[in-house]
Amino acid sequence: MTYLAKPRIHHPTLAHNKVGYTRRDYEGKISTLCAGCGHDSISAAIVQACWELDIQPHRVAKLSGIGCSSKTPDYFLGNSHGFNSVHGRMPSVLTGANLANRDLLYLGVSGDGDSASIGIGQFAHAMRRGVNMVYIVENNGVYGLTKGQFSATADKGSKSKRGIANSDEPLDMIGMALLLGATYVARSFSGDKKQLVPLIKAAIEHKGAAFIDVISPCVAFNNHAGSTKSYEYVRQHNEAVNRLDFIDSREEITADYAPGEVSHVTQHDGSVLRLRKLAADYDPTDRIQAMNSLQQRAAAGEVVTGLLYVDPGAVDLHQHINTVDTPLNQLGVRELCPGSVALERINAGLR
Repeated sequence: MTYLAKPRIHHPTLAHNKVGYTRRDYEGKISTLCAGCGHDSISAAIVQACWELDIQPHRVAKLSGIGCSSKTPDYFLGNSHGFNSVHGRMPSVLTGANLANRDLLYLGVSGDGDSASIGIGQFAHAMRRGVNMVYIVENNGVYGLTKGQFSATADKGSKSKRGIANSDEPLDMIGMALLLGATYVARSFSGDKKQLVPLIKAAIEHKGAAFIDVISPCVAFNNHAGSTKSYEYVRQHNEAVNRLDFIDSREEITADYAPGEVSHVTQHDGSVLRLRKLAADYDPTDRIQAMNSLQQRAAAGEVVTGLLYVDPGAVDLHQHINTVDTPLNQLGVRELCPGSVALERINAGLR
């Protein structure tokens, strides 16, 4: 028998934050993802960030699309608002919800397949419009729910579990977010909680389009020799047994290294992921420097992590289009239907 609901009874000694909640109050259902999946580490980081920021769960609206990553909102903030949209359409649904009620904290969780392929247009417009949201992409380079095809972020030359090499150039979502006008851009690794939690907290506090690309390798389809996004598990059986999707667990791979240093994270298959944490004197307010740094380090075979860019004076979509302070879903008939005189004045201003 499988139990998806966690016990409601909490130990009386659990610490409470300033609004009276324990960390357990920010959790959701038991995850049905592969045991040890990096996506669950991201969910845990979101839980920790919201608890430390003293956020009331009912003030959060979490939205997602389709994919392994888009299942994760069911595993955190069980007492918040939630909506699972169709494939790639999370940003437009979130934009509409944000316009209707600006008082909520909007958290969009997506994947590289959901955002970099079918949802690439939606991602682009959410960034350029400055929708006040935290947009997290759980990036593993494959379509996990449909058995491991390459996604648009898969590195050129990386191999699938069947040995097929990817011949396409990858989409760099960090670079796109910078070019499209996102005012908070960061990248992290699912196994580096010390870095990820502060990045999520800062993104929540930011007013505008905040984008975080989190490298979260697929434990089922991207953990083999030749993969550039492998992680912490390796299959122990032959091809025929693999089709049963049995996954033998290994110990979680974590990373803890100082700013400015490069960490060579060896995967269980022997491949090495080179992570470079931004130096302490890096200026995240310089968009041009951010783009140059990404290109320079990519040429050296390194993945840059940390806060890459932030605009301290950013404004959001509501300021761009000059909406009223009252959430639109709280406006009454008098405000929504001001009469023929007001309508004529509006029409005259458009002539």
